[in-house]
Amino acid sequence: MNELWLIRHAETEWAKAHRHTGLTDIPLTDDGRAAARALRDRLAGHDFSAVLVSPLSRARETAELAGLGEHAQMRDDLLEWDYGDYEGITTTEIREGRPGWYLWDDGVPHGETGDDVAARVDRVIAEALQLDGDVAIVAHGHVLRVLAARWLEQPAAFGGRLVLDTGTVSRLGFERDVRALLAWNT
Repeated sequence: MNELWLIRHAETEWAKAHRHTGLTDIPLTDDGRAAARALRDRLAGHDFSAVLVSPLSRARETAELAGLGEHAQMRDDLLEWDYGDYEGITTTEIREGRPGWYLWDDGVPHGETGDDVAARVDRVIAEALQLDGDVAIVAHGHVLRVLAARWLEQPAAFGGRLVLDTGTVSRLGFERDVRALLAWNT
C-alpha cells in the first residue's frame, strides 16, 4: 500500500445542522451532490487498487458521484460512530443536560465507545496494508477521524483534534517507513 485517500461524504441536512448523524441513513443535499460531483475532477486519473465505502447511502452516493462507485466495496467497519441516545441531536442540545460534554472523552449512552470505533478501523487499516497501491476510503467524519488517529498510532480520542469537513479529501501515507499525515481536510 502507498497511501490511504480518505474522502468524507458530502453535505447532508443533518451535517449542515451539526446533528450527530451515526447510523440514520440521511441523503445528500443538492449542494452535497454538487460537491460530490466536484470531487470527480480531483480524483480523475488516479488509479486506486481498492475503493472501500461505508454502506450508508450518503457515502455510497458520494463515491458514485465522485466517479468511484464502479469499484466500491462496502465495509460495515466504515459505518459512522453509533451515537446511541445522542443520534440526531447537536452538541449544544446535549450540553443543555450534560454541561461540558465532549464526545471524544465522554462517549455516548447506549452507543459505541471510541475504542469500539478504533477496533473497526484497525481492521480496515490492516486490510489496506495488504493491498498494493493507493486505497480510497469513502465514509463519515468521526469514523475517518478515528481512522486517521489509529493510522498515526494514537488513541481514538486523538481524532477529536482532526477537524474534517464534508466533501473533503485527506491523505495518509508514510515518511521513511513511518506512518504519516500527508494532507488533511482539503
